[in-house]
Amino acid sequence: MMYVDPPAPRPKEPHEVPPISSSGALENPQRAWEFNPDYQRLVVAWNTVLPRLETLKTALDKAYSLAKSPQTWDAPVGERYVEDIREWRTRLALYRHSVLTTISDEAADTPRWIPTTANAPHAFP
Repeated sequence: MMYVDPPAPRPKEPHEVPPISSSGALENPQRAWEFNPDYQRLVVAWNTVLPRLETLKTALDKAYSLAKSPQTWDAPVGERYVEDIREWRTRLALYRHSVLTTISDEAADTPRWIPTTANAPHAFP
């Protein structure tokens, strides 16, 4: 069973700017924006977990190919180990899909930029 990874949260680009308000300056005072720390946390989580999941997948794939090799087992009992590794690979694929989908879904529901009061213009000092 093969799953496609969901979309990853996008890290802040070097020259990315916050959204610009479309209303007039007098109607809506200029806002100060910051890259959402909660969204950044999701970017970090994705970038932390993905390489570890890849390492586990690679290790299980290698073990599976070795277990399937006729040089590895000369007894019928070997098929039991092949089945066990196949099951582990399936469970890891489900786990990977679950973890990455959770991060991706939360990122989709989390704004990239949030208004802040830091350095916001004030009418009176």
